[in-house]
This record gives sequence, structure tokens and C-alpha cells, in this order.
Amino acid sequence: MGQAVRGSSGESRGGRRAGLTGKREAGRGNGQPSAGSRQPLVRLPGSLFPRFLLAVGLLFATPLAAWAQSIRLDKGRFTVVAYPSDEVLAKSLLASAAQRDTFPGLARPAQHIVIAIAPDRRRFREWIGASAPEWGAAVAFPESSRIVMQGRSAGSDAGDPIEVLRHELAHLALHEALGDLPTRWFDEGYASYAANEVARDAVLGANLALLFRGMPSLDSLDAGFQGGSLRAQGSYALAYRAVVELAARDPERGLTLFFRYWKETRRFDLAVRRAYGITQVQFEAIWQSRTRRRYGALALFADLSIAAAMTLFIVLPFYVIRRRRDRLRMAALVRADQEAERREAVSAIEALLRSIPSPFPRPSDESPESPPSDEPSRPPHEQ
Repeated sequence: MGQAVRGSSGESRGGRRAGLTGKREAGRGNGQPSAGSRQPLVRLPGSLFPRFLLAVGLLFATPLAAWAQSIRLDKGRFTVVAYPSDEVLAKSLLASAAQRDTFPGLARPAQHIVIAIAPDRRRFREWIGASAPEWGAAVAFPESSRIVMQGRSAGSDAGDPIEVLRHELAHLALHEALGDLPTRWFDEGYASYAANEVARDAVLGANLALLFRGMPSLDSLDAGFQGGSLRAQGSYALAYRAVVELAARDPERGLTLFFRYWKETRRFDLAVRRAYGITQVQFEAIWQSRTRRRYGALALFADLSIAAAMTLFIVLPFYVIRRRRDRLRMAALVRADQEAERREAVSAIEALLRSIPSPFPRPSDESPESPPSDEPSRPPHEQ
């Protein structure tokens, strides 16, 4: 998700991971060459070279010799400059920008845009300057109509490059149409809305502060962009929801009439009243109520789910240990019961056998037999 911030002239712009708007400066992109051309930057036609050198070479403070190895791609009002290692990405970004060159509620932009793709993090920081946040992954410069992006070496936190570019182009389109009229929160919210960054809602779904501390005002959102990455994420998400709610007030024309009245009156509150028939205070109350009701409960449920998961993670090992101990104890008790039953069964059998009378006389009840005599029997004595 791209994040860009617009401030007053000379004020540096900050943003989140996927994009931000850099410090304003004078200068414009070079003229619009023929579509589909591809050539090294040092071979530019003579009439275009001074302007291109101003928009790219001098603004990036990069030696011209370094750009001799780079390529240039042109299509419509877009020019992409990159190193050969990012040629595939450059072609993809150029095709996407040319295909989706309209923005909600705005006339079709006409300014020529230069998109520079940095080959690594070091050169990206050199090109955008020290004023940009460390967590930025793209920078838009409205006054010079250029965008600086990270190339294929960017980390996963840089977001989808197509979405990031769309976000930054929306900043430039809004600036082209309204100049300095949009406030910081609206600039960021509109860029996210134009890029269809629906993932912003997930940030609100995990923000428990919406439920307990309440919703901030629209004006107070600007302070959130000055904080760290986590605080800025919440401000970007709330700004996105505000623009979504505003566009939803007119399902048929969205922001078209609102932008027209804002440009005519140069006042946000009058534009809201004329376009949607409500005051700025009423709109802010609607935005606060709906966002808090929708995402505050979701944040509570998410936090309770996390708390339950953490509790389960802590308690589960003890539960498993206790269950194992109980199983061992139960197995010992079962074995003891089985041994007791076996012994009882043996005792019962022995007792039963002793209670049954024997059919044979005992040795003590029989008379002892006389031992045989060793003397021979004598005949009877005659008288």
C-alpha cells in the first residue's frame, strides 16, 4: 500500500512503507516522446536532453555516467527510467500506468510524469533525500511531476509495486487538479482510495484504541503522519475510510461534484455542504460513528482471540503434562487392581478346595498293619 503526504511548499513529505511524497521542488518532466521507445538515457534527442537532465539527473544528484547504463521507456504521458536489472518491472509499471490513467472524480491528468526506479536501497535514499522516513518505499514530487520507487531489490514490506505506483500517481493527479487545497489527511486518504487499498481496513480491525479511546477528529489525523510506522498506519487507514465514506454519500457521482465545488469555493466545508447536503461536522460524526461501530468491535474480537490464543499457548503444555501424569497414575491403579483381583481369585479357589471333604480316608484314621513274622510257622504241638 502506498503512502504519500503533501505539505506546504518547501515542506518535506512523509509516508509509510509503500509510498510517500517527497520534498517539493521546482521542475517538470521532460516532453512526451513517442510511445514504446527504449533507449539509453545518454542518447536522448538534443531538444529533450536539458529538461530530462533537470528532471532526473540534477534532481537525483546522480552522476550522469551512472545513468549511461540505464534504460528509458516511454508510453503516453509517462516516462520510466531504470537500470537493466529492473527492466521487467519498469515495463510492467509503465503498462499499468498507461492502462489506468484516470482517477475517481478528477479529469484525466495531462502532466508528463517521470518515474525513476532505484536499483538498490542506497541509491533510493540518495534520490529521495534525508527528509523521507526510513520506512518509505516510494516518493512522489508533485512540483516536478516525478516519482521515485524502489526496484526489485525492495523488501516485502514495500508492498505491491503496481499498487504503490497507482497511489503515487493519485497524489500527482490530485495536485494537478486542486493544487494545495487538499489537506494532508485527504491527500493520503484519496491516494489510498484511488489505489483501492482495501487492506487498510485490516489495520483498523486490529486497532483496539477505536473501541476504548474513541475516534480522532479529521484535523487531528495530520499529527499521526508525523509519528512512527505503526502510528502512521492507523492515520492512513482512518483517512482512507473518511474518503470512502465521503464518496459513498453520492453513489452515482462519487467525488466529482465535491471536487468541482471545492475548486470553486476553495473551502472543504462548503464543498461538502453543496455536494452532499450535510455539514462538515455532520460528515465527521457519521465517519466517526460508522468506523468505530464497524471496526471497534472487530478490534475487540481480534484482541480477545489473540489473548485466548496466548492463554492456550501458555496453559497447553501444563495440561499435556498433567494428562500424561494422570494416565500413568491410572495405569498403575489398573495394574494394582488387576493384581489384587488375581490374588483374591487364588485365595477363593484355595478356600473352596479346603471346604470339600476328601473321598479317601486320611492316613491317621487307618489301623497300622502288623509287620510279618520272621519265624517259620510251627506245627501244632501234639500231646
